[in-house]
Amino acid sequence: MLSVVVPVHNEQDNVAPLVGEIVAALRGRVEFEIVYVDDHSKDDTLARLQALKAEVPELRVLRHRAQGGQSTAIRNGVKAARGTWVATLDGDGQNDPADIPKLLAERDRAPKDVKLFAGWRVDRKDSGSKRWASKWANAIRARLLRDATPDTGCGTKLFEREAFLDLPYFDHMHRYLPALMQRAGWKTMSVPVNHRHRGTGVSNYNTLPRARVGIADLRGVAWLIRRSRVVATEELP
Repeated sequence: MLSVVVPVHNEQDNVAPLVGEIVAALRGRVEFEIVYVDDHSKDDTLARLQALKAEVPELRVLRHRAQGGQSTAIRNGVKAARGTWVATLDGDGQNDPADIPKLLAERDRAPKDVKLFAGWRVDRKDSGSKRWASKWANAIRARLLRDATPDTGCGTKLFEREAFLDLPYFDHMHRYLPALMQRAGWKTMSVPVNHRHRGTGVSNYNTLPRARVGIADLRGVAWLIRRSRVVATEELP
């Protein structure tokens, strides 16, 4: 089974369209479930998700009792997931669910030690300030972490659930999954994916505070990589 995990915060108008697109992309192709994690929304996001459950049997809904952030929502969704592999999408509708079958096809062709397939937004539809901030952050991250990944901020990802849950957890960890997977001894692959304009609502992220936190995170991840040691084991007869 494939689990599609979607973290959301105040995305009431984007919930139904995105759920419909996920169903259209996957139903009849693969056994799947959709796990939405409502990060303590203040609007009607939760109510609309609950109403959709009557129409979409694959849909499951989790709710944070307090706001925990995107990384926490993703991790809790993955912990609750029943699938061996997990696909993630941002809840704002900018990621295209039609890319999930593409990631699954890449997984089926790839060596077994590739545990993460990261979406690569080759034609981003964000504002100029967001594109500039991401370009700057990606350049610094690539220099420090050497993770050979052109776009770590894309919400479209596919990874093995067990490998993800074995990674060290910290806030904002979802932005460093390629480096963390490589630190654990696995390989990663970047796959070009579609990116769309936000249909409705406003971004829940502010570029400047995120940049400040990102510098501290980069130092922490670089430290983790320097201190890591991966040793293969074998069971004796």
